[in-house]
Amino acid sequence: MSFAELGSSAAVVNALSRRGIDAAFPIQQLVVPDVLDGHDVLIQSPTGSGKTLAFGVPLVDCIEATDKRPSALVLAPTRELATQIVDEIRELAHARALSITAVYGGVGLERQARNAARSHILVATPGRLEDLLARRAFTLANVKLLVLDEADRMLDMGFRPAVDRIVHATNPDRQTMLFSATLQGEVDRIANEYTYEARRHELAREPERVGAIDHRFVQVLHEHKLDHLVHELRHTERGLTLVFVRTKRGADRLVKRLRGRSLEAVAMHGDKTQGQRERALARFERGEVDVLVATDVAARGIDVDGVSHVINFDAPADREGYVHRIGRTGRAGATGVGVTFVMEDQARDMGKIAVELGLQREFAETGFAVDVAPPRQQRQGGGQPGAGQGGRRRRSRGRRGRGARGGQGGNGTQTGGGRPSRGR
Repeated sequence: MSFAELGSSAAVVNALSRRGIDAAFPIQQLVVPDVLDGHDVLIQSPTGSGKTLAFGVPLVDCIEATDKRPSALVLAPTRELATQIVDEIRELAHARALSITAVYGGVGLERQARNAARSHILVATPGRLEDLLARRAFTLANVKLLVLDEADRMLDMGFRPAVDRIVHATNPDRQTMLFSATLQGEVDRIANEYTYEARRHELAREPERVGAIDHRFVQVLHEHKLDHLVHELRHTERGLTLVFVRTKRGADRLVKRLRGRSLEAVAMHGDKTQGQRERALARFERGEVDVLVATDVAARGIDVDGVSHVINFDAPADREGYVHRIGRTGRAGATGVGVTFVMEDQARDMGKIAVELGLQREFAETGFAVDVAPPRQQRQGGGQPGAGQGGRRRRSRGRRGRGARGGQGGNGTQTGGGRPSRGR
């Protein structure tokens, strides 16, 4: 479907056309009509599905140049993601005479505060946004459209208290969109608090994302893991190499141990400052250091050319973690290698992940037993309606006068309605 058929304005359609974008991705076909009809939405989607335009296209159509500012807020976990979002939707905003500003740490507060106060759309990280609000640089009381991007990651980074405070500072009659890699657990709880009768969409994962990669699983003993890693780094023909660990402390410790073996590496994790993370990534991108040790949270959004190898020094926690990590290599038609160290107490869980990804033959080469039961059928969409009111007043529907819409097709499905309001 085209964006015009989805209900986007002529100004936005023309701006997209100038960028060579005419047909909407499945996630955009699902989300755009719901947002234009005034619904809250909850989206579970994989990386690369087109979610930024899914919220950016209807967002700029739901705001008028005459609205009080800021009138829309996009919360993102990192500076890198915030700047990417602004770059992606800036032309669309300008096509409707709207201003947009990124708000993040590491730059001067005064100028950022002035720009933010004048902007219709803010794309902000929680910490810096709270700094500006504490200075009374502006108010969020006029925010009628709120987007929480990578909500799961914000929770992983410990932003829940800040996000709570920010959300409660916005207009209680706002419209809310929440995007996440998962809609389970804590994400589901905040979704119920922040949204009202939300339309829920779950896009199917795309197994081909890991198809162009040579997957290897290596059985290791804990005391020999470092030896195996050193061997991989020294005796393998490779380019840039990402090494994943589970903890921030583990990343720093591993870098020191590698340097003790005369292998230069840099660490990237959430305890590093923004400047430290940027410098580490820049050195890695330039090839000054060809080994980057990272945690899952810190490595979200890394898109570096020339990553030939990804090594899971610590095994990933789940299927999504494995796909996210290994997906840093084998990009843009290139081939890549993914190596995962597996200890005996991890064999069962890693074997299940391998089977779900169709990698049971590769996993069997470790010598560990493989559960050959077929993987669960991946749901193509659907799910339960989103719901809770979370202390918000009931918002009127169809703010653009479009009326209620039926379900959409595509790679996910949506359900209308929701659970009963939980009250205040």
